[in-house]
Amino acid sequence: MIEVLVVDDDLRVARVNAAYVEKVPGFHVAGEAHSAAGALRLVETLARVDLVLMDHYLPDDTGLSVVREMRRRGHQSDVIMVTAARDVSTVQAAMRHGALQYLVKPFAFAGLRSKLEAYAELRRTLNGGGEAEQAEVDRIFGALSAPSEPGLPKGHSPTTAELVRQALMHAQEPLSAQEIAERTGVSRQTAQRYLKLLERTGRARLTLKYGDAGRPEHRYVWAPRV
Repeated sequence: MIEVLVVDDDLRVARVNAAYVEKVPGFHVAGEAHSAAGALRLVETLARVDLVLMDHYLPDDTGLSVVREMRRRGHQSDVIMVTAARDVSTVQAAMRHGALQYLVKPFAFAGLRSKLEAYAELRRTLNGGGEAEQAEVDRIFGALSAPSEPGLPKGHSPTTAELVRQALMHAQEPLSAQEIAERTGVSRQTAQRYLKLLERTGRARLTLKYGDAGRPEHRYVWAPRV
């Protein structure tokens, strides 16, 4: 069994998430916490915590601060951020602190299940031990991508793709390549390249904004699967 610690400041949400976890074969909820201090206490006292579903907005600190403190104390439990924090800077910080995935609230059971199943597959791969050829390394690093997402073409970074995807997914209006670049910190050319990839794979829809003169501006909106 994969032992999971569910951390959320909202007791009701924590219970819902815990119920979701218990519905996925191979997973067991080891405990629930509703504050940063409570999360750290359970990480210290529970017999085993393999995975933490970490909220970011906690009453006494942030989830990322909890992750930093866990690492400082030598705890290597894996982390999936499960939070309403939508700003790209928080997504970037989560990546830099080693979060394996980032799930934005609100979400349905299927959204969490796909992350957990991908995590279980990653553990099975890593538990095999031994040495890995490049193809195996690529599979390990891509194991937590949603199963329905197509593989990235050569020369595309999963980290950059995720930044652009998150920025577009949570935008309140269509965005241009320049606006995506400003929100993610990549160049306009890079943003344009990833936006075109999302458009080709059906994850973004191109719209045109006509001005007073000149060529229309290309703007993109997220295209959720139905």
